[in-house]
Amino acid sequence: MDGMSSGLVGEIVREPEYLSEIDAGPVVSSFPLRSRAARQHTLGNAISCTGVGLHSGQPVTLTLRPAAEDAGVLFCRTDLGQTFPAGYDSVIDTRLCTVVAPGSCPEARVATVEHLMAALSACGIDNVLVELDGPEVPVLDGSSAPFVFLIDCAGRVEQSAPRGVIEVLKSVRVEHEGAFAELRPSHGAGLSLSLSIAFEAPAIGCQAYTMRLSEQGFRNELADCRTFTLRSEIEALRQAGLARGGSLDNAVVVDGGSVLNPAGLRRPDEFVRHKMLDAIGDLALAGHPLRGVFIGHCSGHGLNNRLLRALLADRSAWRLSGSAHLEQAAA
Repeated sequence: MDGMSSGLVGEIVREPEYLSEIDAGPVVSSFPLRSRAARQHTLGNAISCTGVGLHSGQPVTLTLRPAAEDAGVLFCRTDLGQTFPAGYDSVIDTRLCTVVAPGSCPEARVATVEHLMAALSACGIDNVLVELDGPEVPVLDGSSAPFVFLIDCAGRVEQSAPRGVIEVLKSVRVEHEGAFAELRPSHGAGLSLSLSIAFEAPAIGCQAYTMRLSEQGFRNELADCRTFTLRSEIEALRQAGLARGGSLDNAVVVDGGSVLNPAGLRRPDEFVRHKMLDAIGDLALAGHPLRGVFIGHCSGHGLNNRLLRALLADRSAWRLSGSAHLEQAAA
């Protein structure tokens, strides 16, 4: 999620120098969504888990099921009998998490989809049916690691259809009160990301992280990084109907210069790494993996979604490649 906090310091004087180096260097390991010749994948078996929603506090059971070629990621609210595709244009709310819903039935919303979407994208799962009997994906430990575990347990099966890739052809940028998010063309394969954050809380402060995305890199460097919040904002969030399921078991809680979780942080820069995890999940709502460079400063779910909308609204800024029928459909 988006840090469960509004304590960002958004002002920036100039873009950090490291941003110019983002598209340099070798890919550490091949990312299954990158190759133009790659084929689509789904799960080998269905698998389920039960948890609570981070914001709703409601218990919910999630089941991941294999899906047919070209199905994409589908959400099904089994309690309401509503199934709809996960897409950037199905996002209806971005307050502290990403919420999707079918246009014809907004009450069939599904909140906090970003951690699951990041895991599905990074693990190369193109087609999957996500069943939920409640309004929110369970938060589990507040990271993507439990979803990666579920995917590994279910197994991955190659399908015959080729995988499409959205290639960024020109830079697109969105800004808001000193924060920004941008997509640029890439000289390499796959998606590179660079993100910086700035918080007044000394325990967070200013952090930056840059990587060229790979499946192994996601598993090793990002997947276990948890959502976080400021202790001073928890009561206000709950009065607003948010964070009702939050606890030290599923979020990092910061109080000034202190981290209140007894076990501390999983990584010194867990905060910015989680923000990057969120960005990967939000960008996965493009419907196909991206080939390009993502750069952000203090960006959250709202800016990430605005960026996708701006990119895909400009037909000269991207192309869909990977198979003849996909390219024809995008023309």
